[in-house]
Order: sequence, then C-alpha cells, then structure tokens
Amino acid sequence: MDYALMTEPQIGGTYEQLLELARWAEAAGMVAFARSDHLYSSREPRPDATEAFTTLAGLARETDRIRLCVLVTPITFRHPAIIAKAAATIDQMSEGRLDLGIGTGWMELEHEAFGLTFPPERERFERLEEAIRYVRSAFGDDHARFDGRHYHLDAEVRPRPSGTRIVVGGSGPRRTPTLAGRFADEYNHFLAPPETIAPKVATMRRAAEEAGRDPEGICVSVMGPVVAGTDEADYAERLARRAASRDLSPAEYEERLVAAGVPVGPPDRLAEAVGGLEAVGVSKLYLQWVDLDDREGLEATYRALTG
Repeated sequence: MDYALMTEPQIGGTYEQLLELARWAEAAGMVAFARSDHLYSSREPRPDATEAFTTLAGLARETDRIRLCVLVTPITFRHPAIIAKAAATIDQMSEGRLDLGIGTGWMELEHEAFGLTFPPERERFERLEEAIRYVRSAFGDDHARFDGRHYHLDAEVRPRPSGTRIVVGGSGPRRTPTLAGRFADEYNHFLAPPETIAPKVATMRRAAEEAGRDPEGICVSVMGPVVAGTDEADYAERLARRAASRDLSPAEYEERLVAAGVPVGPPDRLAEAVGGLEAVGVSKLYLQWVDLDDREGLEATYRALTG
C-alpha cells in the first residue's frame, strides 16, 4: 500500500503549515500530499480557508519529489479551460508532479456565500463528464476541441503537461466509477468496508475495458481517517480521547469506526484492515489529517500504519 497525506485547510491551516506538512510527508516517504478545494467552512468562528491551486503552485516550487494533489476541485468553481490552464502551469512548476482531482462539488453553502451557481446534481454530473473529456483531450498531443451541451471549447493548452494525472473521486455506485474507468488515471473512494468498495471497482474496470483502456492501469485509492496507536496501550489512549470529544464511550466510537471501514488499532490490526483494502484492488491510502498542529499524532499514526 502506498500512503499519501490528505489535508482539509478550509477548516483552518496557513500556507506555512501546508508547506511544513508537505515537506514532512516527502521526507517520510509518502507518495503524495493532497488538499481539498473548498472556499468556505460552516464552522464558527469562521476559519481562514486558503485557495487550493494557489497553494499547490507554491508547494510545487518548495518540494522536490512528492506528488501534489487537489482532491478534488469542483467543476462548479472554475470553467474547465481555467482548470486545464492552471493544472498545466502547476505541472510545469512541479516538473510533472500534479494529480488533478475533479468532482461535481457538493457544499451548497459555499456556493451561496460566494455567489456561485450550484446546478442540480444531474447537471453537475453532465458538466463533470464534459469537463473531464475536455481536460483529457487538452492534455493530449492534438489540438483540443470540444463541443458539448454545456461547454464549447477550441483552445490549445500550453504549456503541455508532462506528468499530470487525472483523479476522479466519489462514492456513488455507478456514475463516478464509470467516469473514472473511461477517463481517469486514478479512482478515489472515501474509506469504506472492502465489500462496499469492491463492486464499484468492478464497475470502474468494466467501464475501462469498454473504453478500450487497461483497467489494471488505473490506480484505486481511498481517502479517510485512521485511528491508530503504536501499541495497544497507545491506541486505547488515543481512542479514548477521540471518543470523549464526541461524548461516546471508546467501545461505541470504535464500533462506529469499524462499521465505516476506518482502519483502527495497533499495527497488527491496521495491517489486517489495509490487507482487506488491498484484496479489493486498493493500492493507495490518503491519510486524512485535520489537526495540522498535531504533528505528534500524525507521526505516530503513520508509524503504526507502516509497521
């Protein structure tokens, strides 16, 4: 299993914090550093929320090897031509280390706050497919022209990206894995029990075969939290703290986590959970870490995951 770090800076986090964590993830041997793309948070008091593409461009110049990922940018935030141009620029700045996640968008609150149109779900999926088709074409060798229901584009993207990968993420049973199979380099799913993920991976692979693509060439990844300890005592202490913050007993909280497919426990239990994910085709886990100041907890979790 490859490991990546996933951050959620819309609920707090400066660029300097993101830089520090990206450099830590690179030094620790993680394959990617990812961040969400949100403009707003419903938390009070309202935290700062840095812009995704701007911060990734900065990280492109201040890291060396680790891949940089936006997981994911909503098609409702930017025109697909702007997404393609921004991605191509970050690709050049990072020497081909960008992973471009694209999704439908879901947080209606931030669209209302910033005056952005939030179409119904069906239209958002239509726009997502057209945007991915265009970006895939724009990143190819030929002139990029696309005529769809929502977008009409006739523009070359220069500089040409040298290593940007397209990530399609979501937990739907049909549309998201089908789009991933047809167009993506990576299919990302929220952490869930392996039996929940398996049929969606099968759907993705069937779509890839029907599109004439190699289904085994598409990375399957998951993203979510991990509650870990370096041994049983350390795990029990960390579980108890988290449970107390949610007004739950440790046993109740652990039961909820396990039901949601979240890996929990000391290294041996984590290895079993990770093995279950690998058995259904998952090869990358984005460790979602919300508290950017809790470096000790992050380091302990990663040590437990990697044995």
